[in-house]
Amino acid sequence: MARLTATSTLSADAKDALAREPVIAEHCRAALRASLIRFGCDATGRVFRTQRSALARLLWSLLDDRKEHAIRKIAGTRIVRVPTYEIDHTELPATQPEAPKISKARCDRRMELRGAFLACGSLASPARGYHVEFVPPTDAATDRLVALLRAEGLVPKVAPRKGRRIVYFKDVDAITALLAGIGASRALLHLEDVRALKETKNRIHRLVNTEAANVDRAMRAAAAQREAIALVVASYGMRRLSKPLREAAELRLAHPTETLAELGRRCSPPAKKSTMNGRIAALLRLAHGIPPPP
Repeated sequence: MARLTATSTLSADAKDALAREPVIAEHCRAALRASLIRFGCDATGRVFRTQRSALARLLWSLLDDRKEHAIRKIAGTRIVRVPTYEIDHTELPATQPEAPKISKARCDRRMELRGAFLACGSLASPARGYHVEFVPPTDAATDRLVALLRAEGLVPKVAPRKGRRIVYFKDVDAITALLAGIGASRALLHLEDVRALKETKNRIHRLVNTEAANVDRAMRAAAAQREAIALVVASYGMRRLSKPLREAAELRLAHPTETLAELGRRCSPPAKKSTMNGRIAALLRLAHGIPPPP
């Protein structure tokens, strides 16, 4: 997969790749052509506009009589420096007054979704968060897009924005299913790479945090054990303790940061962790039985 350059975006690269992908079957070409016109034209349905030259060439290649159609390039402005490509309203075939029913053929539905993504969709960089959105030109186009997505088992969210209704996804599984369905394989691979990297980092962070919490608990427990042992030694004296308890007390005081398993290996003979835990517990019970000073 080609890497994104400083002057490119994931969304733009995905659109250029899809626009250059050949569509062989005539019924799929017809579905893609109708979708580009429906979702890429203005409210009149007669002027197709895009800032991707590859997309303008794609629609031109799908029109029946290409010799009578032309792509018009409009230079960018000081604010928006990217040029706009138009196929004029006098050159586009009139769209049907009512859109046809959603096709039962999956390939046609997916071609129509591809056209919608090319004409009015965008894909955010996954490094900033998972987000795909569509800005259809009319309410009728929005309703048709929602119906197409639901026919593919996807449930989008719809929200108003500046007098239009946008259709969007933030769930990564839904986004990957959508990209796979429309054939955006390069964008899908890039998203999966970023997703895997994020999940690996999160897993490492969880492990580090868990280990840090375990170390903190062990250090606090060891400090409490040392305080209890010091109290026992001050009250009874080290010599009055049994040999196993005396050894456990001396090892804990000499090695305050070691675990019970590590202390057990220092015993003579070596003791198991459970054995050391029992000896330390016995010292703690002795400490709890010592009355507080008057």
